[in-house]
Amino acid sequence: MANWIDPQPVVVSDAMRETVGGHPLVAEALVRRGVTTPAAARAFLDPNHYSPASAVELPDIDRAADRVWRGLAAGERIAVFGDFDVDGLTATALLVEALRRLSSTMGTQDIAHIHYRVPQRNQGHGINLLALDELLDQGTSLLITCDTGVDAFAAIERAAARGCEVVVTDHHDLPDDLPPALAVVNPKRLTADHPLRELPGVGVAYKLVEHLFQRSGVDSELQAALDLVALGIVADVATQVADVRYLLQRGLETLRATQRVGLRALLDQAELQPDGLTEGHIGYQIAPRLNALGRMGDSGQGLELLLTQDLARARILAAEMDGLNYQRRLVTSQVTQAALTQIERDSSLLDYQALVVAGHNWHPGVLGLVAGRLAEQFKRPAVVLSLTPEGVARGSARSVPGCDIHAALMGAANWLIRFGGHPRAAGLTLDPSNLEAFRKALSRSVDVVWDPAAASPGLQIDSYITLDQLSLELVSELERLAPFGLGNPRVQVATYDLHIVEDAVIGRNGEHRRLVVADEQGTQQTVLWWQSAGQVLPEGRFDLAYALRARDYRGEMQLQVEWLGARPRQSTTSISSVATRAVVDWREEVDPRKTLARLPETESVIWAEGEDPYVTGEVRSTDRLGLTPSPVLVIWTAPPGPDELTWAMQAVNPDRVYLFAFEPATARLRIFIERLTGMVKHDLRTRGGRVDTRRLAAALGHREVTVRAGLDWLATRGQLRIVETGEDTLTLEAGGEPSSDSEKAQSHLRRLLEETAAYRRHFRTAPTETLGISA
Repeated sequence: MANWIDPQPVVVSDAMRETVGGHPLVAEALVRRGVTTPAAARAFLDPNHYSPASAVELPDIDRAADRVWRGLAAGERIAVFGDFDVDGLTATALLVEALRRLSSTMGTQDIAHIHYRVPQRNQGHGINLLALDELLDQGTSLLITCDTGVDAFAAIERAAARGCEVVVTDHHDLPDDLPPALAVVNPKRLTADHPLRELPGVGVAYKLVEHLFQRSGVDSELQAALDLVALGIVADVATQVADVRYLLQRGLETLRATQRVGLRALLDQAELQPDGLTEGHIGYQIAPRLNALGRMGDSGQGLELLLTQDLARARILAAEMDGLNYQRRLVTSQVTQAALTQIERDSSLLDYQALVVAGHNWHPGVLGLVAGRLAEQFKRPAVVLSLTPEGVARGSARSVPGCDIHAALMGAANWLIRFGGHPRAAGLTLDPSNLEAFRKALSRSVDVVWDPAAASPGLQIDSYITLDQLSLELVSELERLAPFGLGNPRVQVATYDLHIVEDAVIGRNGEHRRLVVADEQGTQQTVLWWQSAGQVLPEGRFDLAYALRARDYRGEMQLQVEWLGARPRQSTTSISSVATRAVVDWREEVDPRKTLARLPETESVIWAEGEDPYVTGEVRSTDRLGLTPSPVLVIWTAPPGPDELTWAMQAVNPDRVYLFAFEPATARLRIFIERLTGMVKHDLRTRGGRVDTRRLAAALGHREVTVRAGLDWLATRGQLRIVETGEDTLTLEAGGEPSSDSEKAQSHLRRLLEETAAYRRHFRTAPTETLGISA
């Protein structure tokens, strides 16, 4: 069960409430997401109030635009080289259309020849050298990449050797050195907080076109290209902040009225009404169909669909996509089962931090999907490889929250032929003879880069409401915060004290549930629980977290409630607190030790846990068990959870709180286990094996439940035996027999560590008034 992060009180100014209007939950949700001023709220809710960043802020974009302009004016042969996923296809289509439009405005007799290439999935990501040679043989003098190219050193050098200049537009992570291209337009070259930083490949291509159209005076035509931008943003799971959110908002407006022949044929095939399209329709219905051609057929046909003006051809391609999408689902299931069978036969694969599986001639089009399923199921990065007849292993990697898979692959690069990607996903190729060495190297690298503090938070609850408050009007209000996605999650609400009235299995294969729940007053509500086959229903009374949507059922709008999680019933009685106390936020101090030294030590209680190197041995501090009443509390290390924070605030009852909130070194699994093992060995020697879990938790800076999970894991590994269990104590013995439950115990421990890391991340970044320490 995921850790629930309950909503903390927020202060919403009268001006903010007046600006936002409508249901108060909307303004509160905005404040919790860091949108705290009326101006910021207007810009978030309405793209008309947002000021997008200029294209010229992207590095090298002037140089790129100048070279493209000269090529068009001179009628040069120009080629656009993209990628086979939706981001790459939309970026390629956008550039090709724009360049053709610009060439028609040049007024020269020698109109530029605009050509394009996208690789097939079995060729892998990047610039295929054989395809490049074909373009060069045809006289291409300018190559423009989109959604690829930032690490294409060999291809760019080959093009240069034959007199072809290269402009790279890409968004993937940067290599140590940039390739020798004429221009490298990549938002990753910007600072981390720049509004263009999170642009996907199609977004970078759009900004180049924006710059060119403004120069040519046809920038009024830019709006027509934004339907492609919306598709790429959602399909590539781009972080929806700043300009990315703005472009998606504008893009959805364009998509709902698109005149693009291919997209209209695709919408007809999917039985989607254009005027009601949302980011959800893109993610679950449009993008999978576009991807199906690249996964199971010819990726070039996906590009053809986006560019064609022939309605009959568009309908043929759209129908073919439907068939291939069905085939893709079937093949994905088959390869997933083959991978699971491989894991069952060789359980040692789960002894590694990264799960790496390989099979002969597994379909290249579904490897990323299978890797994503394995990563989700086994809670670790997963790599799925196809052993090809050409004698190479080619595949995809998918990661889990807190682990940058691209950075991890860099640590194992010596065993790879090539690789590329971003923190969540990557593609790679290697020699099959290096498979075992790669598996070990990648696992070591994952152990280094995996940061539980960066893991996704637990189940964040935005508000508690009652069943009788649910309505289509409430859904309409919450939809004002859309589009939703990475960086702007859907609002999640919860209701206390429910019980199940009815339970029915639904879905073609019985994979879902339709439940009816009721509260104490007898109010009932139907709830859908997706992918719940095999899940255990809660017994008795429970609290339910859920998301709200509106769905069109046979022309009638209906409320849809979707199950997110449940927990045993919690008391709704709040703990009484003292009057508002002063909070001094020093979380961003440059020299925290110097700042800490300014506080009068005699008046302060410094709460620090986990053997923090900044405090231990230099300033007198205490863990949670040593906290005593004091007018001043210094929170040096972030607490591991809300219960520990409540304990500390009640124990000290301060008038003033100084907030540093560092993460202890024990946040990492390896260090946590090393220190826990050392403490257990000490207790075995000096205390007869009797351990106090409260003391261990305080010393390590973790929750008691995490310490007990760590001890359970050590027991399943045969490092100790748990002889007797008490409320706060355990009796241990050295040695024991390894158990087949070791992997399950490790997964449970890792999940608890990630929950703690999520809470600490929230505690380090959220406004102080939302932390529960100011009242």
